[in-house]
Amino acid sequence: MSSRELVVLGTASQVPTRHRNHNGYVLLWDGQGIMFDPGEGTQRQMLRAGVAAHDLHRICVTHFHGDHSLGLAGVIQRLNLDRVPHPVTAHYPASGQRFFDRLRYATAYRETVALAEAPVAADGPLATTPSYTLEARKLSHPVESYGYRLTEPDGRRMLPELLAERGIKGPDVGRLQKEGVLGGVTLEEVSEARRGQRFAFVMDTRLCDGVHALAEGCDMLVIESTFLDEDEQLAADHGHLTAGQAARVAVDAGVRHLVLTHFSQRYPDPGAYEQQARAAGYDGELTVARDLSRVPLPKRT
Repeated sequence: MSSRELVVLGTASQVPTRHRNHNGYVLLWDGQGIMFDPGEGTQRQMLRAGVAAHDLHRICVTHFHGDHSLGLAGVIQRLNLDRVPHPVTAHYPASGQRFFDRLRYATAYRETVALAEAPVAADGPLATTPSYTLEARKLSHPVESYGYRLTEPDGRRMLPELLAERGIKGPDVGRLQKEGVLGGVTLEEVSEARRGQRFAFVMDTRLCDGVHALAEGCDMLVIESTFLDEDEQLAADHGHLTAGQAARVAVDAGVRHLVLTHFSQRYPDPGAYEQQARAAGYDGELTVARDLSRVPLPKRT
């Protein structure tokens, strides 16, 4: 199993269907789990997908429409019921504080988990860990909405042939990585720059600067494509994207793996999303998301 993968819990927009649950996504990243937009039924979808409450370290809500947030109450109570031993942080638009409060305390339960609230009020970084920086960008939707982006710090890739030339092997490789120099050999002499991986999550929005900023250079972009291109005006009126618009964003941003999701129930054929994304010029790795699927991040280049 990949140590970095997206678990899709639900892909429906507005209302669930027989085959699509309301929204819900978990990004597994180096032993941490980041949940995005838990809609109704998320707790049960977690069970079906093999995601435990103990896997979650952050919850990121883009906005407070029901299909993106009504599952919060159940997820928060499950964290407490299972006595998750580590702190969990919740990010959400600060303007929706009253909705978060209502969902957090929707019914009576015993609080056993340190749930930190970190509302988002502006573009910029939200948290920094050894393996990623999390940032938010404002989107364009009838209610305040933010997209999220993870960026891994740049690092170094060790080059075995250069290590061998200098007689560095075994535990000495780790010491060189940690200390930067070993026996007169510097880390730069036996390695090359390695760009950190980048992941973005873009839900309900029209095209705007925030969409492009989040997508730029991503290894994986998870993005809403509620409508097909023939309904582009309808998408704009309701604050959404079409499959073609999402794909063109990915082309312009140099995205390696495009994940389309958040589908309107009006379209019975999911294959149409892929067809329109390809017609828009996207030729990278493409996934039309399905409930309960797992999508690994691309391997580093």
